[in-house]
Amino acid sequence: MADEAPAVALRRVLIRYPGRAPIGPVDLTIPDGEIVALVGASGSGKSTLLRLIAGLEAPSEGEVARAAPRDRVGLVFQAPTLMPWASARTNARLPLDLMGVPRAEADRRAAAALASVGLEDRADATPARLSGGMAMRVSLARALAAEPRLLLLDEPFAALDTVTRRALAEDLHRIWVERRPTMVFVTHDVEDAAHLATRAVVLDATTGAVAETVELPSALPRPDGFRNGDEARAAVERLSAALGRAMGSGR
Repeated sequence: MADEAPAVALRRVLIRYPGRAPIGPVDLTIPDGEIVALVGASGSGKSTLLRLIAGLEAPSEGEVARAAPRDRVGLVFQAPTLMPWASARTNARLPLDLMGVPRAEADRRAAAALASVGLEDRADATPARLSGGMAMRVSLARALAAEPRLLLLDEPFAALDTVTRRALAEDLHRIWVERRPTMVFVTHDVEDAAHLATRAVVLDATTGAVAETVELPSALPRPDGFRNGDEARAAVERLSAALGRAMGSGR
């Protein structure tokens, strides 16, 4: 419905840090159920905006509004950040334990989250017994265990090989189809953005303000062969051109 509150709204947000120019002002509205990529040069403020949306940082000026309560926000970092001594099940259950969810219910939801990322048979494995891709899947399961309305991902594919990152992207699309959370993810890879998102927000390299918004193909999950098709290539070219302009090379 047109009068529904957006999942996320940033209004005239400005972030100041000592010794550097401020980031912003940023105006950004993300409708409920959308998948948005934040794209920009290193240092443009992509991860900072994600932290603002998550509530881990407050703006110096402006307003950050989020429809989902804190316990319905899932956050996946660039590194898995798992407890090395704990099993995949215990790692996935962590946010539920912190919320005081009864153990039986927490175990059920952790098991379901691990199954949703294909790790139901590795629930007892510690991080040392998992590959890098599996560890990232446990990190994703940990975020999913809280049944988030808003899922935030900070360059989740950065340390993964091509095969693993593509498989994880398919996991995210399948999860979106099943659960319809709003997803916001940070990436510097235009191909990942064009494949995973339905809209890309390009940040200005100098100010961190929104330079352009690029609409991407909306059909999810992606059909077989999408990455090599004309529609994907056109989306990558549009996004690459916008990123070039935001970095100054297209001016």
